[in-house]
Amino acid sequence: MSTNAVRLTDRLPKGYPRLFAAGLINGIGDRFSSVAMLALVLQITGSGMAVGISLGVRVLPFLFMAPLGGLLAGRLPRRSIMIAVDLIRVPVAVSFLWIDGESMLWLLYAGSFIPAAGEAVYSPVRKSSIPLLADSGSLHRINSLEQLMNGCVLILGAFIGGIVSLWLGPEAAFMVNAASFLIAALLLWGMAIPQTAVSAAGRITQEKAANEPAIRTGHRKGQLQTLKYAAGGSLILQIIIGYELIVPVLNGWDNVLISVYAVQVFHAGDFGVGAFYAALGIGLSLSFFAGRLLKKRLLTAALAGLMTEGILLMVLSGSSSFAAACLLYVLLSVSGGISSACLDTLVMREAPPALQPLIFGFLSAAGGLLLGVSMLSAGWLLEYIDPRTLGFAGGAGFAGVSLLLGSYYLLRRSAVRRTPEKLPHH
Repeated sequence: MSTNAVRLTDRLPKGYPRLFAAGLINGIGDRFSSVAMLALVLQITGSGMAVGISLGVRVLPFLFMAPLGGLLAGRLPRRSIMIAVDLIRVPVAVSFLWIDGESMLWLLYAGSFIPAAGEAVYSPVRKSSIPLLADSGSLHRINSLEQLMNGCVLILGAFIGGIVSLWLGPEAAFMVNAASFLIAALLLWGMAIPQTAVSAAGRITQEKAANEPAIRTGHRKGQLQTLKYAAGGSLILQIIIGYELIVPVLNGWDNVLISVYAVQVFHAGDFGVGAFYAALGIGLSLSFFAGRLLKKRLLTAALAGLMTEGILLMVLSGSSSFAAACLLYVLLSVSGGISSACLDTLVMREAPPALQPLIFGFLSAAGGLLLGVSMLSAGWLLEYIDPRTLGFAGGAGFAGVSLLLGSYYLLRRSAVRRTPEKLPHH
């Protein structure tokens, strides 16, 4: 056991263990609250539309706040931003204790907005801090470890959160969420994050320094122009941006269907919601070990993972066994975790470090908006379409996006090979 622990933490950059621990504790508490909130909404209303609204309210703030997080990360200490966001969310998490019936659902919707807005700021700041703590050679390993963290969040947060909500009521889950924000802030208080990306030898690399004039130009032109500047010379970034702008349109359906499948299709209640999220967590944890085997062809692995995820979602839509559904969620989460780790690593390698907060912020904003719209549309569609039919359509869409992006990459790469210009390696 101690040997495995050493392997997981071996050669981690200084400061990252605290960032990892803060993200883990923060995420577990938030999952406690999410599971309790979804179960409470379904218990009070029994409506798929209400679930779609509650989830949509949590992702829509990404449209406005994620770009702000990207801008702040270039101007203020990133540790201070994350600590402030955690502390602001503590009293808001406690406000959910006053929800005691359908007449108080407005408080849940309103109270969900502020923590979501905080997460929208927090996420790009945290993600763009990783390249400041680690050299390029360890980025993929750390991003795979991030998927392990997300897996543990789902296992410990969603599954145990479902049990706590079932036995002790949603109030206990909401209190755990508030405490987790406070503990995460205390952990971040004791770490230092450099404001400048450094090489393994501790010096700013010549390549990054040479990019500074263009980076400043990108800041002046605005975020859309900055994104265009960053992607202009990288086919890989173009594929990633396409991925992040298309996949959320379908991913929102899957997010809503997790709770609907558990409660209305398999009749497993709070336990089923927690079990499905725990299965996703197990898959993300396993993706860490699978992802460590990948050294090259990260873009190919990401698109293959998306294709596999789509096929598994189609199979899941026809499953008649709760146990089989749990296993399918494990497998599709392994695929999704590998894709996410590969894509994050590619962004951190392809984009100049000073541009990464803006890029991550923009992608979070656009993805959050599309995810929110998708969740709202899922709630509306479930009023007219059987959940299994919607699930099959979403899976087919995932597979189609994988083929579309893969074809675009091959066509563009083939065209460039006929010209003197070379594409960056992936």
